[in-house]
Amino acid sequence: MFSHITTTPFGRRPMTLGQISTQMTAKAAKPDAVVHKWQVFQDIRVARELLGATDRSLAILNALLTFHPETALTGDAELVVWPSNEQLMARANGMPATTLRRHIAVLVDCGLIVRRDSPNGKRFARKGRGGEIEQAYGFDLAPIVARADEIKDLAEAVHAEKKAFRVAKERLTLLRRDIVKMIDAGIEERVPGNWGRVQQTYQAIIGRLPRTAPRQLVEAICTDLQDLCTQIRDVLESFMKAQNPDGNESHFGRHIQNSNPDPLSESEHGFSESEEAAAIVAETDNVRSLPKRELPLGIVLDACPNLRDLAQGGEIRHWRDFLAAAELARPSLGISPSAWREAREVMGEQHAAITLAAMYQRAGQINNAGGYLRSLTDRAKEDKFSTWPMVMALLRARLDVQKAAGLEEGPAEDGSSDEKPRIQASASLLKSLQKPRS
Repeated sequence: MFSHITTTPFGRRPMTLGQISTQMTAKAAKPDAVVHKWQVFQDIRVARELLGATDRSLAILNALLTFHPETALTGDAELVVWPSNEQLMARANGMPATTLRRHIAVLVDCGLIVRRDSPNGKRFARKGRGGEIEQAYGFDLAPIVARADEIKDLAEAVHAEKKAFRVAKERLTLLRRDIVKMIDAGIEERVPGNWGRVQQTYQAIIGRLPRTAPRQLVEAICTDLQDLCTQIRDVLESFMKAQNPDGNESHFGRHIQNSNPDPLSESEHGFSESEEAAAIVAETDNVRSLPKRELPLGIVLDACPNLRDLAQGGEIRHWRDFLAAAELARPSLGISPSAWREAREVMGEQHAAITLAAMYQRAGQINNAGGYLRSLTDRAKEDKFSTWPMVMALLRARLDVQKAAGLEEGPAEDGSSDEKPRIQASASLLKSLQKPRS
């Protein structure tokens, strides 16, 4: 008696060495081996990349497992299933026939199933007089039983790798947070040190981190950050011991955490607006008469070209690039986070960044950048400060230097570039920019 299911034959395919190896593995399954088919399937899902399987092929494997009536798969049982193409496509969520054939081949290549082809290439089962299956042609699930332990080990390796990756990313987050806090604490507490260089070193390490990084790269960056973190901590602890030989580390920790957001050196000593202010700001008693339109980015960069050195790749094309460079200039000037935060709140992020760029351009002429910024912020609160005079003063100074060097204003006619950078704005444009809007 025959139990026959009509199917569309897949055609004859050449046998590969990998498929022969899979058949040998299936035959080597221990007769007493017993596995839970859905537990093995879960392990296969976890280790699918190591096995070379795809999501679509696993959908087909899931469908094939549903055609076997038993949940437990044993090594001495007949594990061949013979569904038709139509049945497989239906249980695989309506997968097209061409896709079905392609991903069945993937399962065979991965060594998860074995083809048991009939002489005519169709899939069916031959039953005996008692109704028991004597011979079946289709897909043999025996490799799943034979490789159950191997697949479980692969799944555990994948879980271990994911855990290690998660731990590495958590460590990276903690190190970044601690380093930023310690740099801010060093600036806030006026700990001696080149904090601008420290900030640049930190940014260089973080800059090696792409959007998606493998675990090995994350761990390597964590190692570099750990070294930097140790160096910063040593500097802070040495400063603490020098300032308070009889104190302890817990007292120093409380001191940093509860530090005055307006340190004495930046507020109570005040800041004279004579020499340093004259170096950047053109004094004006009537800020409201200045133009109301925003400063063009090109004019600001002509006035403050040094900020380009801090930009990624040395280029500033948009205001967001300008703001990012200003964030890097802040610690190099020794400006505390609280002073920078107040300046942005009062002036707005863009004008605060322009102010910082102007200060960075004349950093050698400013003794106390933090106090100076607080002074300008106080003036801005009373509507007595604008970034226009700062930028115009810097542009005029650069034009005077160019004139003294015998350079003409504007680019050369032949398009050639001189050794010194030229200012793209002419003197007439500067005058027009200073005129109030009608």
